[in-house]
Amino acid sequence: MKRKALFLDRDGVINVDYGYVHRQQDCVFVDGIFDLVRLANATGYQVVVVTNQAGIGRGYFSESQFVAFMEWMRRRFDERGARIDRVYFCPHHPVAGMGRYRQACACRKPQPGMLHDARRDLDLDLSGSILVGDKQSDLDAGARAGVGRRFLFVGGQPGQAEADPAADVVARLSDIGVALRGTGITAEHA
Repeated sequence: MKRKALFLDRDGVINVDYGYVHRQQDCVFVDGIFDLVRLANATGYQVVVVTNQAGIGRGYFSESQFVAFMEWMRRRFDERGARIDRVYFCPHHPVAGMGRYRQACACRKPQPGMLHDARRDLDLDLSGSILVGDKQSDLDAGARAGVGRRFLFVGGQPGQAEADPAADVVARLSDIGVALRGTGITAEHA
């Protein structure tokens, strides 16, 4: 039986996006993220991070620094009783990437490559899955992959609500819990 996933963008959804966050001292977790992941775990969703990390391609930090930072981040979740099942990242940038990282690839959102990899690796039903992102490229990747429910997390930032009309716009991560429980989204979030 195929499983469902809660796909999370990293910067702007899991942690506050200060730009190319890759050090522990620069990481501030978004309010409600640990509760959301615990709820996803409890309701049978695989929690999968899908993140563009052009800072690698631009030479701001290395892949090994990114991996070490994500291991640290996953331990913070584990300490709070929340589990991230898998992390997928794209280190490429089609224009600003250096060397082998300069390429138009299938993994950089809005392309759906990371979502397709997760589907294959984890035996996922994408139509029954949920994606939470803070940018249109996140939502576009989800739509292209056939993710059934897409949320634009605005965190109270005006202007982002103009995005994908097929996505639900939420200002609090706790609002997504309604969808995880399978009861649908309430009118106040439409």
